[in-house]
Amino acid sequence: MTTATGNSTDLPAPERIDARIRELGDWRGETLAKVRRLIHQADPDVVETWKWRGVPVWEHDGIICTGETYKTAVKLTFARGAALEDPSGLFTSSLEGNVRRAVDIREGEAIDKDALKALVRAAVALNTAKRAPKKTKDA
Repeated sequence: MTTATGNSTDLPAPERIDARIRELGDWRGETLAKVRRLIHQADPDVVETWKWRGVPVWEHDGIICTGETYKTAVKLTFARGAALEDPSGLFTSSLEGNVRRAVDIREGEAIDKDALKALVRAAVALNTAKRAPKKTKDA
């Protein structure tokens, strides 16, 4: 089966993301590819998934972030962004929310690679901490 964008629905998520990057064919595809590389550098164990009818999602013990593409921005939405420290001020969107925060990257904007990787690592640490087994007291 093929979607409206030409992506086969039975392809693995990484191949669907590759296809999405090629399909965009402009600065948004380049930006999505760049942030994808940075996410993988920050967390080599990241798992790529494809959800909600065409959104790349990066996960490690839960969702780290999504990579939506719009006409004027590539938006990285961090699922639990409100709980993350953002000393570099990368979050530019969804700032009023209680759970999510997003980084909007517009055409021509530079990406603070170190700050983005730090956010990804912090999101992974937060996800991993919530999954850690609770310690019991010894009698």
